[in-house]
Amino acid sequence: MFTPEDIRQIAARGSHIEIVEQQIKNFKHGFPFLKITEAASNHHGLIKLSGSEIENYVSIFEEKVQNGIELLKFVPASGAASRMFKSLFSALEDFQKGKEHSEVVKDKEVALFLDQLSKFAFYDDLKKLAAIENIDIEEVPEKKILEWVLLEQGLNYGNLPKGLLKFHPYADGNRTPLEEHFVEGASYSKNSSAVVHLHFTVSPEHQLIFENHVAEILPKYEQFFGVKYQVGFSQQKPATDTIAVSPDNEPFRNNDGSLLFRPAGHGALLDNLNELDADIIFIKNIDNVVPDQLKKPTIDYKKALAGVLLSLQEQIFHYQKKLKEHHYSSLESAFYAEAANFLENVLNIAPPQNQYYSEKEELYHYFNSKFNRPIRVCGMVKNLGEPGGGPFFAQNSDGSVSLQIVESSQIDFKDPDQAKIAHHASHFNPVDLICATKNYKGEKFNLEDFSDPETGFISIKSKDGKELKAQELPGLWNGAMSDWNTLFIEVPVETFNPVKTVTDLLRKEHQSN
Repeated sequence: MFTPEDIRQIAARGSHIEIVEQQIKNFKHGFPFLKITEAASNHHGLIKLSGSEIENYVSIFEEKVQNGIELLKFVPASGAASRMFKSLFSALEDFQKGKEHSEVVKDKEVALFLDQLSKFAFYDDLKKLAAIENIDIEEVPEKKILEWVLLEQGLNYGNLPKGLLKFHPYADGNRTPLEEHFVEGASYSKNSSAVVHLHFTVSPEHQLIFENHVAEILPKYEQFFGVKYQVGFSQQKPATDTIAVSPDNEPFRNNDGSLLFRPAGHGALLDNLNELDADIIFIKNIDNVVPDQLKKPTIDYKKALAGVLLSLQEQIFHYQKKLKEHHYSSLESAFYAEAANFLENVLNIAPPQNQYYSEKEELYHYFNSKFNRPIRVCGMVKNLGEPGGGPFFAQNSDGSVSLQIVESSQIDFKDPDQAKIAHHASHFNPVDLICATKNYKGEKFNLEDFSDPETGFISIKSKDGKELKAQELPGLWNGAMSDWNTLFIEVPVETFNPVKTVTDLLRKEHQSN
């Protein structure tokens, strides 16, 4: 199947022939569906914090910060903004074809964009472009407005990453999402030395402009918040790219005969996360930001969720220490009973059905496998029709059942029972994660050990006019974290305000006072 030149190409990417061969097998056999047993809800598996509990957990978090725990904010930021402007690109193409204005603006999103242009944070930059050409912005033809917004002759927003677009207007200067993460970082991920550690995953072609933007804004926010920022960048590694295949599962080849490898989705970022060193890691997408007047719920809940994690971690560390430092025969039956109760009633982990651990040694090994794992506390918002994964109880490869974030592509909707459970989901995943990746000794877990390789995804794409099949690695917050200890907590819907299309920026949640 592979030529010597193919093998050289695979090795040059930092991958191994065995991994690529396994990817080919995945294409041939597909990925199994994940068996869900119940949707997590406020009645079971999903915690709703009271006002006093929020205050308590915020206090626990802030006390731990003062005692020296290290914090880091991890932001996947490689997403291109091109999808935000899909309708505008179509409109520009129609204008270029000579279509009438009335026909072009039939698209409601295009009409809304042009009608409300002055409300966008980048409007001031369009006015500057108009001034350079000595034209009143109100007189600029709509075709030229679209060219200025999308193309390199103007703002080039159609080719930039989403994190570098101006999202929110402010009196002292309009902000990009990256800047909003700087502001958030100073609010809840500042350590006891007033240092804010931020890490952004970016695409190779955009890292330099991210770095230039950081150099430009850093002094302003350091002075304003009285902090020091430590900003890191990483790129998705070529070794995590997956091979593409033809519809008949043969390796897809470029016009020059070389193998085609494609980025393997956000699951490939597990490698990036694995290399970071912090006690608490906040994970949030680049476009889920709001102006300052709406930040308080986000800040309060980020701290509260971190407090919940730290409280949970303290209890889990107790069990880790006991299990690691004692022989199974020296632990009393009362300890095993207590640990079993904690697993089932706090961590929501049920043992494999019809599996009875009658011997202490069996229990010891089972508990070791469940307690010695990374921990995450995941915010979940009420499902208002947004696409994306949700919180479920799901069966693991060892037969146990635990809390999982499950994407719709992982569910067998042809199975009536599975479809019924999925349709009962009351919440969905906004990507609001607080993670702890060390054991009780402060040693980092190897996160690759807690990923489920059976939870990948296959999609149909095309290149050079030819259809191909692409493969994504287990998603960062679903399959890649399937063997983590997990808690779900309801967070207010106000904390979830992603920008999927440009007109989302017109919603009140993205308009500053």
